[in-house]
Amino acid sequence: MSKYKCVIFDCDGVLIDSETIAVGAMVDMANDLGANIEKEGAVSRFKGKSFSFCMDTISNLIGKPLPETFEADYRVKSFEAFKQHIKPIEGIKEVVQNLKVPFCTASSGPENKIRLNLGLTGLLPFFENNIFSCYTIKKWKPDPGVFLWAAETMGFKPSDCVVVEDSLSGVRAAKNGGFDVFGFTAHDYNNELEAEATKTFVNMSELLGML
Repeated sequence: MSKYKCVIFDCDGVLIDSETIAVGAMVDMANDLGANIEKEGAVSRFKGKSFSFCMDTISNLIGKPLPETFEADYRVKSFEAFKQHIKPIEGIKEVVQNLKVPFCTASSGPENKIRLNLGLTGLLPFFENNIFSCYTIKKWKPDPGVFLWAAETMGFKPSDCVVVEDSLSGVRAAKNGGFDVFGFTAHDYNNELEAEATKTFVNMSELLGML
C-alpha cells in the first residue's frame, strides 16, 4: 500500500508539453524588443520561473521597461500557439486513469491557461474541481504556498502527499512545504533535479510503480 494519500501534479512539463511553446512565444516577443535571446537553452533558462521574473529578465536585457501590454499580448500569442501545438505529456493519461488516490494540479500559471491546456489535451475532466494556481494566492514557487493550499483543500497534510515536478523551483517549493517530491527528468536539461528531489524518473510509465 502506498504511503501517499494524495498526488499533487505540477501542470506545465508534467501534465502538458507546453514549456517549449510558451517560452518560444515569449522569446519571440522579447527579441522583437531587442533582447537577442538564443532560443537554444531558453527553456532551461526560464523553466519554472514566475512570469514576473521572466519579464524582469527581458527588461534588463533590453535596458528599459517592457510595454504595459506585454503580458496581455503574450497571453494572446501563447494561447494561440497552445491551440495549434499543445500535447499531453506522453503516458500521463494512463497515469491519471489508474491512480487509486485523490490527485490535483498546482501550477504557476493562471487558471485560464491551465484550463485551456488541460481541455485541449483531454485532461480537464480528471482535474475539473482540483486546480490550484499561484495567481490565486499571489505566491510563486519556490514559495510552497500553492502546494500547501492544494493539500489543505484536498484534505491532507504535506506528509500525506507527494508532489510531481519537473523544475528546480518547483522541487524546492515542495521541499520548503514539507512534501516528498518526485522529479520528472525527461526535460531536465541541466540535470538539476536528482540532487534535490526525493526520487527522480524519466518516463511517466514509471510513476505508478513509484507510488
